[in-house]
Amino acid sequence: MRICLSIILFFMAPYLRAENGHELWLRAKNTGEVTIVCSKESPTLTIAKQELTQGWQGKSGAKIVLNIKKDKAIKGDGFKFTENEIQANTELGILYGVYELLRRQQLKQAVKEEISNPSYELRVLNHWDNMDGTIERGYAGASIFWHDEDKGYAVTDKDKSIWREYARANASIGINGAVLNNVNASQLMLTTECLKKVKAIAEVLRPYGIKTYLSVKFSSPSLIGGLKTADPLDPAVIGWWKNKIKEIYSLIPDFGGFLVKANSEGQPGPQDFGRTHADGANMMADALKPYGGIVMWRAFVYEANSKDRACQAYKEFMPLDGKFRDNIIVQVKNGPIDFQPREPFNPLFGAMKKTSVMPELQITQEYLGHSIHLVYLAPMWEECLNSETYQEGIGSTVARTTDGSIFPQKHTAIAGVANIGIDANWCGHHFAQSNWYAFGRLAWNNQLTSEKIADEWIKQTFANGEPSNDWYVNFLAPVKQIMLKSREVAVDYMMPLGFHHIFAPSDHYGPGPWWGPQDVRKDWTPPYYHKADTFGVGFDRTISGSDAVSQYSEPLRSQLNNLQTCPETYLLWFHHVSWSHKMQSGRTLWDEICYRYDAGQKQVREFQKEWDKVQPYMDAERFFAVQSKLRSQSQNVRIWKDGCLLYFQQFSKMPIPYDIERPVYELDYIIKNFTIDKP
Repeated sequence: MRICLSIILFFMAPYLRAENGHELWLRAKNTGEVTIVCSKESPTLTIAKQELTQGWQGKSGAKIVLNIKKDKAIKGDGFKFTENEIQANTELGILYGVYELLRRQQLKQAVKEEISNPSYELRVLNHWDNMDGTIERGYAGASIFWHDEDKGYAVTDKDKSIWREYARANASIGINGAVLNNVNASQLMLTTECLKKVKAIAEVLRPYGIKTYLSVKFSSPSLIGGLKTADPLDPAVIGWWKNKIKEIYSLIPDFGGFLVKANSEGQPGPQDFGRTHADGANMMADALKPYGGIVMWRAFVYEANSKDRACQAYKEFMPLDGKFRDNIIVQVKNGPIDFQPREPFNPLFGAMKKTSVMPELQITQEYLGHSIHLVYLAPMWEECLNSETYQEGIGSTVARTTDGSIFPQKHTAIAGVANIGIDANWCGHHFAQSNWYAFGRLAWNNQLTSEKIADEWIKQTFANGEPSNDWYVNFLAPVKQIMLKSREVAVDYMMPLGFHHIFAPSDHYGPGPWWGPQDVRKDWTPPYYHKADTFGVGFDRTISGSDAVSQYSEPLRSQLNNLQTCPETYLLWFHHVSWSHKMQSGRTLWDEICYRYDAGQKQVREFQKEWDKVQPYMDAERFFAVQSKLRSQSQNVRIWKDGCLLYFQQFSKMPIPYDIERPVYELDYIIKNFTIDKP
């Protein structure tokens, strides 16, 4: 019977509604009538009522009450809801409650009386979009906000339509802020002509509760303001920023504030004038304060000649703890290097007890296969948020040290570097949409599990009508397993056991552990990080090495410092280890490295098999698009495995275990054809 059903479904597949992924997880259509009672009117409440009308899947003829009523148990834009009522302190809370109710209906989950409060006050997407329409580390086409130079600052109806769709998608998962431009900001972003376009964008996003923010160049007063300096303590500079901020708020009354990358990777900052990060941030914060604006000041800093780049942010920012204004949030990347496939959590989390600190996660897959590889990132973020910092004893997780549970932060926030472009499916890869979705869900509730989020996303993105039991068994279950395994698999085939930053330069896509020109700063080259020699491999960050371990609290510090107790997932991050070191598996380090790369390759090939089996259960367009991406991923994995094993074998002088599939490429061929020459 099952075989016959599968045959029927196989032939039905071409007739399933063709989908290009543009609807994201918002595909549900009304299946019944609903009466909506709401005593107030506003653009946001109008959207809430439209969403209920268009997406209602509850009992036909039901009545739902939208009730704005103060309740101390409801925090911020949280909400309380039952099957027939949504109550909130704010209009935006009503909208979020509507989306949650519709999500529960689509997922066939029971709706009971419940309060849902956001983990973070500010849940922000960082767009690294440039004013010419390109996107730094963008893999889904051009910017949805900015055009090429020929179009300038013009705003079209098509622009407004896509901005509206974008705002709706964000609101549906609780995202309430968007930084519209690259952290490597252009000074032109603050010109009056450009700000008028920001106003147009803000007007579209506003009804959905999305505040607009801008990345700003610290030297703007001298670059576009005609001043001789950008010294944050100079009265003329202070006056320029006050006037510019007044202009911004005259155009955009609910403007959120600034994101600043300063004294990092060549960007100007207060240190250029002998001032501190706090001096620069405080100057901007004071000017924004009267309008309710904030400064998100990035802690991503490192020096060209640093002994260990991983230590730099802690060294620069810890002495400033307590010196930042209360409308400043220090934005900290999840790990101490740079969005690597696996990193230990950044030691600033929990350590800065007197300063608001916000995690910065990367949704776009700069170091995880761009829009080619299927890598579900929620497990990585869950791993970081649940990490114990031990700063206030057990329970001092990264999540709790940043969401206001432990420290009395004036503001709480979390940011995600967006993966959105003008591609029809928004993200370049259909499964990359799951990372946008997962970020929003974790930003709202940082205790959600990766599995629950994956389950939600798959059902909303791929299910049609009332899915059969067969669909749950033969589509949902295997696809969810692919997603949940995918990040660990990517670590295995890219950089297992604590390897990090061994990518080819510039594109950060393929392997490049061999790349290390003499005329390039060392911390931009992979050998700086892997330290491979005839003895072993790995970066010594112990007390006798760079002493990065001392930036962590006890008992974690001692655990990481000891070769025998350091988790093997971080072994080569914290230790320079002998090739013959015995691992927990009983293998030598060299053999373990070989088996990890091999396991990653095998698992991606299994993903291909599992995906091909689900063809009868989905539309052809998305099936073949993902199938093609998996083929490319499998080809890439072969290059990663062969390149890394052949390269590191030159140091280990040990054979690749004979039960592992042999390399098919020569190392010289890989270096010649898969390494970009310039950083």
